[in-house]
Amino acid sequence: MSEHSGKAAVPTEAPAPVSFGEAFWYWLKLGFVSFGGPAGQISMMHQELVERRRWISEHRFLHALNYTMVLPGPEAQQLATYIGWLMHGTLGGIMAGTLFVLPSLFILIALTWIYIAFGNIPAVAGVLYGIKPAVTAIVVFAAYRIGSRTLKNGVLWAIAAAAFVAIFALDVPFPYIVLGAGLIGYLGGHVVPDKFRAGGHHGERHKAYGPALIDDHTLAPEHARFRWARSAMFAAVGLIIWGVAMTFFIAQWGWEGTLTRMGWFFTKAALLTFGGAYAVLPYVYQGGVEEYGWLTGLQMIDGLALGETTPGPLIMVVAFVGFIGGWTKEVFGPWSLALAGIAGASVATFFTFLPSFLFILVGGPAVEATRHEIKFTAPLSAITAAVVGVVLNLAAFFAYHVLWPQGFAQPFNIRSLSVGFEWVSAIVGIAAFIALWRFKIGIIPVIGACAATGLVYTLARPLLF
Repeated sequence: MSEHSGKAAVPTEAPAPVSFGEAFWYWLKLGFVSFGGPAGQISMMHQELVERRRWISEHRFLHALNYTMVLPGPEAQQLATYIGWLMHGTLGGIMAGTLFVLPSLFILIALTWIYIAFGNIPAVAGVLYGIKPAVTAIVVFAAYRIGSRTLKNGVLWAIAAAAFVAIFALDVPFPYIVLGAGLIGYLGGHVVPDKFRAGGHHGERHKAYGPALIDDHTLAPEHARFRWARSAMFAAVGLIIWGVAMTFFIAQWGWEGTLTRMGWFFTKAALLTFGGAYAVLPYVYQGGVEEYGWLTGLQMIDGLALGETTPGPLIMVVAFVGFIGGWTKEVFGPWSLALAGIAGASVATFFTFLPSFLFILVGGPAVEATRHEIKFTAPLSAITAAVVGVVLNLAAFFAYHVLWPQGFAQPFNIRSLSVGFEWVSAIVGIAAFIALWRFKIGIIPVIGACAATGLVYTLARPLLF
């Protein structure tokens, strides 16, 4: 039941159990429509799973989200994996996490092949022109939605504001913001615990949406209960899978082989970079462009544009990097460039996401076990508050590059703000936000309308000016 359902009656009973097949079709659909970057994807999952379907309560949803926020890797994909695992065990988690990524991989492979084989197409530029302000509006709206549900007191508001200032004005790295917020939450959980209780006022959620299938006080299923032996087994299986893949590449192409290097490089990218896609992109740029020469800097920018406008995690830009790298390095010879590209994209995706599954399957039971302990939940609540500020910074980053694509004119002053300002993009972005916020229109229709607007404007601009 949506919070915007007007006077419609709020359900008083939990929904019927969800079959594995029903969950499969939902996660598959999500993989095809999960636009808007991590903030948009998390907002989309909240709207569907918490508000409409009521598969999981907001408290449980936010608790899982808090955990994924402190992990390296794509938090939206890890959140999907966590919820799928909580509902249907190991297979459910693997299914949810895989389907969240797989459609994006296929779409990016196709688009990257078109990009490298046929070059730029004016129609594509027009579609991108309309989608970019829409993505900016989605991020702003997601920050509003997350903030309205998590910033329940002045302390959490202050943490969000401090995080925004830290990353926007002081350029503090995201991992330090997470650590700082976690430390504040840990100390605050001992001094003023009521200010840091996860999920805010839980009773209000039932008034808004009704009871959920996995509710605030629903006992964890057997597979979600912490066992040292089970966690060790998953860790061992993950290491074996990684080791077998790397051993195969080394046996086939040696340590200097392109696919071997990709496997090692994207493993490090998955484990050593915190803060989501925008934290990992500088690392990927440095390795892919400067160190290994898999692609050029301009190609990296184009890949980011494709990643922003296709479904799935933004970190799927690694598939673009892998495809271009496999093609450029002619992994299978000059006559199998497309196959080399597909292999590169698949290797980059596999090694980037393998750790994400392990984090959930190994750590998920421990997270469920600490759900009602304030000493564990308080740091996570503070981190969620900080993330609101970071998401607002991401929105500001998007807005700057969309509205002033050539940068600010120099010397910088009030008048220079109008130089190079994209008024049409601003109008499209404002209209997209109003559609999302005031009229409750879905993300996909908004993106479609903005893409069509951008296409028409781009094609008509030579005739108008």
